[in-house]
Amino acid sequence: MTQLLRKRLLVVTGKGGVGKSTVSAALALELARSGRRTLLCEVNAGGRATALLGHPPAGPALAHLEGELWSVDVRPSEAMREYVLQKIRFERVYRAVFENPLVRSFLRFIPSLPETVMLGKILWHLRQSEEDRPLWDAVVVDAPSTGHALTFLGVPEVLLRTLPPGTMAEEAEWMHRDLVDPAVTGTAVVSLPEELPILESLELGAGLRALHLALDAVVLNQATAPRFQAADLAALAGLPRLRALAASHVAEADRTRDAVERLGSLEVPVVALPRLYQGGMDRAGVEALGRALFSGLGGGA
Repeated sequence: MTQLLRKRLLVVTGKGGVGKSTVSAALALELARSGRRTLLCEVNAGGRATALLGHPPAGPALAHLEGELWSVDVRPSEAMREYVLQKIRFERVYRAVFENPLVRSFLRFIPSLPETVMLGKILWHLRQSEEDRPLWDAVVVDAPSTGHALTFLGVPEVLLRTLPPGTMAEEAEWMHRDLVDPAVTGTAVVSLPEELPILESLELGAGLRALHLALDAVVLNQATAPRFQAADLAALAGLPRLRALAASHVAEADRTRDAVERLGSLEVPVVALPRLYQGGMDRAGVEALGRALFSGLGGGA
């Protein structure tokens, strides 16, 4: 088993368009099916991951999807409301102050405030308990893409460097402690066998480590396994259309092999998920990728 599946907070990120939400949904589904009470957290994402599972898009309130799987879409305004009510505990005061248009306009200019309250909500869920045990065995985060992910996950460290002692500094301290604890938090970077996603994945992996987060796996989406040899192409010389298809497959397999080698420089397991030749991603596709992902991460061991 890779280290990722041993963690309670599993953060999935990558370049936009690489299938990050699909991988998040597949991972959360397989964790839940393995018997772990799992929360799938989307970060202001409009419920893409839960929709891929065939459920209504996630909202700001916890929703039970199926079996051991729940979901929530963490949004700035609702996260701010929850945070403030946890601190002052009076709904009337919250409405009078924080729903005042002037105050709300002012809050928009406070650097990193949306990221702070959204990350705080996710980590609060991680710390939820019931009868003296954690409420969630696993929290899977469909995190923002690359640059936004580094900003999002780096907020506590930035606040600790810049804030004077006080409430916000105390909040940043416990959030940072949970994020950088390799026994608690792990990250997975999703990539594709294409030049720009590979380059961005390498930069993202280095960026996560610079924030002192544990990088546990790279997930190579839309991978192509080798199927044809040179002799096979030669045998198809008289069938140009079939030979062209076979040659295209060989090229895709070569790109996959190159991607695995380059991403391997991050020195973590590279889990290849097969390219699915279908019109669009649906529940069956997510389940197929989930089985391959869990197996590649050692979940069946």
